[in-house]
Amino acid sequence: MNRKTLVLPAVVGLLAPVLVACGSTESGGGDAMVVGTTDRITVGEDSPAPLDPAFAYDTGSWNVLRQTLQTLMHAPRGGGAPVPDAAQSCDFTDNASQSYRCKLRSGLKFSDGSAVTAEDVKFSIERIIGINDRNGAAALLSNVDTIEVKSEREIVFHLKTPDATFPFKLSTPAAAIVSKKKYDAAKLRDGLQVDGSGPYTMKTQAEKGDVSKVVFSRNKHYTGDIDLRNDKVELRVFPDSGAMRRALEKGEIDVATRELSAAHIKEMLDNQSKDVKLTELPGLSIQYLAFNTDHPSVKDKAVRQAMATLIDRGQIAGQVYNATAEPLYSLIPASVGAHKNAFYNKYGDPSITKARSTLRDAGISTPVEVTIHYASDRYNAKEYEVIRDQLNRSGLFKATAKGTDKWSAFRAAGQRGDYAVYGLGWVPDFPDPDNYIAPFLEKDNFLGSPYVSAEARKLIPQSRRQADRTAAAETFARLQQIVAEDVPVLPLWQGKQYVASRKGINGVERLLNGSSDLQLWELDNSGN
Repeated sequence: MNRKTLVLPAVVGLLAPVLVACGSTESGGGDAMVVGTTDRITVGEDSPAPLDPAFAYDTGSWNVLRQTLQTLMHAPRGGGAPVPDAAQSCDFTDNASQSYRCKLRSGLKFSDGSAVTAEDVKFSIERIIGINDRNGAAALLSNVDTIEVKSEREIVFHLKTPDATFPFKLSTPAAAIVSKKKYDAAKLRDGLQVDGSGPYTMKTQAEKGDVSKVVFSRNKHYTGDIDLRNDKVELRVFPDSGAMRRALEKGEIDVATRELSAAHIKEMLDNQSKDVKLTELPGLSIQYLAFNTDHPSVKDKAVRQAMATLIDRGQIAGQVYNATAEPLYSLIPASVGAHKNAFYNKYGDPSITKARSTLRDAGISTPVEVTIHYASDRYNAKEYEVIRDQLNRSGLFKATAKGTDKWSAFRAAGQRGDYAVYGLGWVPDFPDPDNYIAPFLEKDNFLGSPYVSAEARKLIPQSRRQADRTAAAETFARLQQIVAEDVPVLPLWQGKQYVASRKGINGVERLLNGSSDLQLWELDNSGN
């Protein structure tokens, strides 16, 4: 997702590209730097509004929205707690972290020159919550009780319960500011149009609904915290890592970003070129198996526990992903505070003996038949074949691995509960342990999972009361134990991220932050 990763197959056709202009049509000066990506965006039956913040909840779409829509807060250069962007200032007005006041910058304008006011902010947040699209990120804002507009530039969010993570949530595209004139309060804005007040305006090129190119141009009306180092950047979409790498080597693109395959990264590390540089950046993405805990084949948690006992994460990371992944034994990555090796502490090294005992004690007949689904246009089929073989070698499972050709269909089927077991990835909305736990365990969770832990749903709000996030470590330790015990999801590995760039491109080390947020404004080609 990858939760925030929408990757769809390339469509080869005879139709002429369709150009969609979004926001101002003015362009910055100079030649555009070209950045390659394999994050695909499409308009279709399962994805009618991929660039509407009320629908979008994938890395590809969010990385377009981050360039074009503005939020009150944003992630600062170098990471850390969010800082004001559209806002001049934002602060909790109480000690309980339950009332949050923001004052907007003076002179804020949308890309068409119209003013951005506190009423627009209120409209945008209430729109996300009201539409509450099952594909979207409305759950991030579900704790908002009321929104009070104090003046044209001042707004107060009253929360249902204390939430020290609320400033982080206001920095995500779920809280993006849109115009009441161009977005309907009650329904999605279908297609690829985007109108905002962010650092860039954009033009989109698409074929049969599949985006092939997005050209970002400096928004002359932008007022915020971001300092643009360029006037124009072209984001070019490739069907796979191989095509993107070849374009980089030919000089057709300047930068190759999300996502180079593990094999291509290894080749580039082993055979370094004087014209192309590979840069490793902090990564916080995880990969996991999700379970429909109501499905007959995995409803008994003993089956899920046996799978957790058998799966060899080291083999997956080593054989499939080489140096780009590390085994993961918790939903919270090892590089994030509050991490505990909860799954290893409970299950230890892979063991057929322990798994057999778990199933026998629960009265489960073997072999257990199970199908592991994955999106073949997004995820590595070899990973799921390795997992299948690990389970089958035990003699306790009769597992198959089945790919779905189209991500949008795969995602919709997972949310409907069609799959007993399926593979997904997660890139955090913000770098706090809460964002690795709450989206999976809260009511109306990202997966649409039927799993309920009454204890977890009490602990999550409790953890958010802690303004000092290190003080919530004990609560998160218990939450990780609950996940390891009940196995509603099974973490597999933690990923690294790499960016390849041609000589003369500066700012590459800041192009992606730990949450895989694309920061195109950091690039410049002054080194040429």
